[in-house]
Amino acid sequence: MDDEQQVDLGVSLFIPYRYTEDRIFRAIQDAGFDDWTLVQCRVFQRIAPEGSRLTDLADQAQMTKQSAGVLVDQLERLGYVRRVPDPTDGRARLIVIEERGRGAVEVAKATLDDILREWKEYLGTRNFTLLGQILAQLREITDPYAR
Repeated sequence: MDDEQQVDLGVSLFIPYRYTEDRIFRAIQDAGFDDWTLVQCRVFQRIAPEGSRLTDLADQAQMTKQSAGVLVDQLERLGYVRRVPDPTDGRARLIVIEERGRGAVEVAKATLDDILREWKEYLGTRNFTLLGQILAQLREITDPYAR
């Protein structure tokens, strides 16, 4: 491939992410969780295991609090999440994943495991491990939400 045909690094990082997102979303739909949209899933995937505040979800999803609130309302009506009082601040509420949502998470995790297994087989253990190390290192300077 000559210089004019090469894909820039940003796009090269995005392509595997998009592939992963599409494949996981299809697997979730095929497993019977077919009543939500990809946009709703993008907000859902940012919910921390212990729950998240709406403002944090909106910030991480790069949308307004109002837009995130509408999506969370929809996810709540569908039974994927619910709002509960925040034990650290009685005035605040947390969005937590409900049983239906945990079922979708299980499918997503199993699908991601399959994808990563395929990538490891394709790249080889050494390159796959190196890729993970490099991306973890880049996360240190690019991800303000790293937990």
